Amino acid sequence: MELKDIQRRLRECILASGMQQKDIARAVGVSAQTVSKYMRKDVFPALDTFARLCALLDVKADYILGIAEY
Repeated sequence: MELKDIQRRLRECILASGMQQKDIARAVGVSAQTVSKYMRKDVFPALDTFARLCALLDVKADYILGIAEY
């Protein structure tokens, strides 16, 4: 799996959550602009932020990383 595929899966999980970007940002400790970059650009969160995102979105990191199916 390529980085672009991992980023696509992360974006899909964020969208599927139905949460607003500002609420996601507040919950994981980044700015809303940073979450926007995850959605619109080829930016991937730091590992600690990624772990918090996975917990918040209730999705396994293995799925986003392409190690396991959803």
